[in-house]
Amino acid sequence: MSTSIAVIGAGNIGEALISGLVSSGVNPETITATNRTESRREELAQRYGVITTDDNIEAVTDAEVCFLCVKPYAVAEMIEELSEAIAANDTSTVLVSMAAGVTLEAMSDAVHSAGTPLARVMPNTPMQVGKGVCVVSFGQFVEDDQRELVTDLLGATGEVVVVPEKLIDAASAISGSGPAYFFLVAEALVDAAVGLGVPRDTAAVLASATAEGAGAMLAHSGKTPVELRVGVSSPAGTTVKAIRELEESGVRGAFYRATEAAAARAAEMGKQR
Repeated sequence: MSTSIAVIGAGNIGEALISGLVSSGVNPETITATNRTESRREELAQRYGVITTDDNIEAVTDAEVCFLCVKPYAVAEMIEELSEAIAANDTSTVLVSMAAGVTLEAMSDAVHSAGTPLARVMPNTPMQVGKGVCVVSFGQFVEDDQRELVTDLLGATGEVVVVPEKLIDAASAISGSGPAYFFLVAEALVDAAVGLGVPRDTAAVLASATAEGAGAMLAHSGKTPVELRVGVSSPAGTTVKAIRELEESGVRGAFYRATEAAAARAAEMGKQR
């Protein structure tokens, strides 16, 4: 039996989810995506074969899972809009927020029907290329089979990590904001290479290819980051000298402070909603 899926607000994150689902073998005719712009709806329908509409109520009718891919400020209002339709469904519809800083409590306050299964997800941008990480926290009314279903669907975009909600801000500081940290490192490496006389386009290839290869080793070698770093660091060699400069410049402490700031801001955003 096919799962009926609604994707509300098919922007970049919504499209990344749709792309992953269709690529993983989900029947596109079981996916209904909404967008306010007609040209965007036509684009999604032609590209993926999904059903599109500008009617959010139509999209969630009889849906088993509804992914809310709208901006954080719009999540509560969207839940209120959809609540009656979801309550009227013959099946229990899981509402999944894909927006940063929207707590399960805020979602519960917005929903009209008590006992509605809720989940919040912090995705990251690499899901657009099938290499994302989705950090998920489930509400108390989500059944085991619904947890498995949501986890499997999100898995079409990359890795899925389930955590208690009290840890989602900390986890998001690593995976949600993390791509920007790596982009900043790559940017710095490119600039440094240019400073050493390497043409900028060549430097960009060196930095991006090195990042891709190092990431693959982290993911698939079975070794820890420490073991991998030691493997590159010959005694008294160039890498050892470079690592010493980075450590003495406080790079490790900078990452501590950066992730603490990101987690604190995520918690602050959650309290504001």
